[in-house]
Amino acid sequence: MDQRLNFITLGVHDLHNMKTWYKEKFGWTPFTDEEGICFFQLNGIILGLYPAHELAEDVGVPEDGSGFKRFTLAMNFKSIEEVDQVTNDLRAKGVRIVRPPEKVFWGGYRGYIADPEDNYWELAWNPFLNE
Repeated sequence: MDQRLNFITLGVHDLHNMKTWYKEKFGWTPFTDEEGICFFQLNGIILGLYPAHELAEDVGVPEDGSGFKRFTLAMNFKSIEEVDQVTNDLRAKGVRIVRPPEKVFWGGYRGYIADPEDNYWELAWNPFLNE
């Protein structure tokens, strides 16, 4: 099988609030914003926002998840300064900073933010990636 990822779909409890957050805080523009679903075209991947109860029904599992969801989403930047700038810009927009950016043991630099439904985003500079 090819190593590939095309969509990440977040099951959300308040679709209107979540799509507004991504539009206002990240400055993203949806390419599809219809009643009941919203898609953002990223750099080769599509991020979908879809009502959690409908996503659980689609998968065929109960919608009873709570606490840490056991995954994070990440954005890699070109420098430590860019990570700091983006973090400061998001802080100024009222975004919750879960962990301020800091140097990490593996040689990189990272921090974490959260969207309104506690999906965690890592904002990082990785010296081993050329982006």
